[in-house]
Amino acid sequence: MGAMSKRFRRVALGWVAAASVVLPSVGAENQSAAGIPDLSGTWRHGTLPWLVPPESGPGPVTNRSRRADNGQSNYSELVGDDSNPILLPWAAQVVKAKGELSLKGEVFPSPANQCWPEPPPFLFKHMAIQMLQQRDKVVMLFNEDHEVRTVRLNAQHPARVVPSWHGDAVGYYEGDTLVIDTVGIRADRKFAMIDLFGTPYTDKLHVVERWQLLDRDAVKGDLERGTKENWRPGAPIDPNYKDKFLRVQFTIEDEGAFTTPWTASLVYMRDPNEWAEVACAENPSGFYSDKEAGVPQAKTPDF
Repeated sequence: MGAMSKRFRRVALGWVAAASVVLPSVGAENQSAAGIPDLSGTWRHGTLPWLVPPESGPGPVTNRSRRADNGQSNYSELVGDDSNPILLPWAAQVVKAKGELSLKGEVFPSPANQCWPEPPPFLFKHMAIQMLQQRDKVVMLFNEDHEVRTVRLNAQHPARVVPSWHGDAVGYYEGDTLVIDTVGIRADRKFAMIDLFGTPYTDKLHVVERWQLLDRDAVKGDLERGTKENWRPGAPIDPNYKDKFLRVQFTIEDEGAFTTPWTASLVYMRDPNEWAEVACAENPSGFYSDKEAGVPQAKTPDF
């Protein structure tokens, strides 16, 4: 089994319609009255990796290994650029070590291939998302592994945040933009990384997102940079797509791992297709050196 097939360990179990979950939402009929954008529905970005570098300024770690056919990130070799100036020396060493494993043909463990909860912004590796807008919260459903993220609206972080897998997320509407602020993302865990290159983080990780509905012209630069950087396993972006795009811009800071705050973006299109119900299947044979990292085992029978 090659590295590519080992990494794709998602198992289709059937089909479930995206509309099968119905919750009260702020729809188009309420948009003007409430003064907020209608982000509800199902959206897909379809890229690996997923973060789009900014036009200028500090940006995410990118892949040194490039595809021979189009120069995009080579998903078969995840060799993060450890020379990126955003990385503190210890974080650069972590990225470098992961890249060396990948160059040897080893698929190092990550939250995705080990079926663990994924911290933001790693969480956005899931290619599709369903946004459910309610009066007091926004719920994000991700199309793989049934991960659910809840954002409390018009609330504040508690004085003492209890760390959790997705962190404590609070949000508010700023004109046509949903702003989400997340802290308290667990760092005392295995596979504490924010991207496919193993870029680490600490308990100081702070993620701010700005979600907007935009026309093609407004996201043209993001799409061009994304096409240059990231691989699209499916079809290219439909040139005849006429609907709105959903763009999220990230600002990420962590003084324990990064020298400076940095930015990235991600662009979604409306997804009219049904979602395949999928589950993350552990690989008991292992394909990396850390034999203690993956599959749970019971020393005594359950029955």
